[in-house]
Amino acid sequence: MSIGPGLWRVDYIETPDRLGIVDPVSDNIWVFLAMAIVISFSGVMMPGPVLAATIAKGYKDEKAGIQIALGHGLIEFPLMALIVLSMGYVFENSMIMLGIGLVGGLLLALMGMMMVRRRKEIATSGKDPILGGAFMAGIITTSANPYFFLWWATVGALLIFSAQWFGPIVVLAFAIVHWSCDLAWYSLTSFAVFRSKHLWTPLVHEIIFGTCGALMIIFGVYFMVGPIMDAT
Repeated sequence: MSIGPGLWRVDYIETPDRLGIVDPVSDNIWVFLAMAIVISFSGVMMPGPVLAATIAKGYKDEKAGIQIALGHGLIEFPLMALIVLSMGYVFENSMIMLGIGLVGGLLLALMGMMMVRRRKEIATSGKDPILGGAFMAGIITTSANPYFFLWWATVGALLIFSAQWFGPIVVLAFAIVHWSCDLAWYSLTSFAVFRSKHLWTPLVHEIIFGTCGALMIIFGVYFMVGPIMDAT
């Protein structure tokens, strides 16, 4: 570890074998942060349970994406801190990943089945398809998503390790920048859904929420089966 102007810098960072040694991409902090933004958006824009929940909640509230992002961040920020403190070794435990997969997958599947079963009721009555507020939906769909943790154990961990090379201030900046990408995408999604809902007929409404529910079930089953297959 060498001392730089105002920041400590790490010459190299030892990580789990599959991550190897993390070298900084560039001595330019702005280049690193730009790279972090691109990678963060590529992750947040991938279809998943949080996006499905944002669509469902956005139908009734154009600002639901903000609450979803806040709930998401309540899980994400402590997870980033855990990676910084443990260097990601906790995610090397196969039993931990198995537990996350089984519990999280089951929760998502049950949530999806409820959405599918209530799709007609939701389309005609306008009732909220997911119990609880948008903030709670962000917490549940994030914490129940095993591949959210897998992303942070691999790609996210590499970004954090690279940020550590620049110093703790950049680690904090990276955390804020990454979450800001979540906030921007989920806010845009809920806003777009809310503003376009006048184009939704009851049939379109039913199909969309039925599809969101089906995706929840598919993700849930996939998340449960994956860790079981890895453990056998």
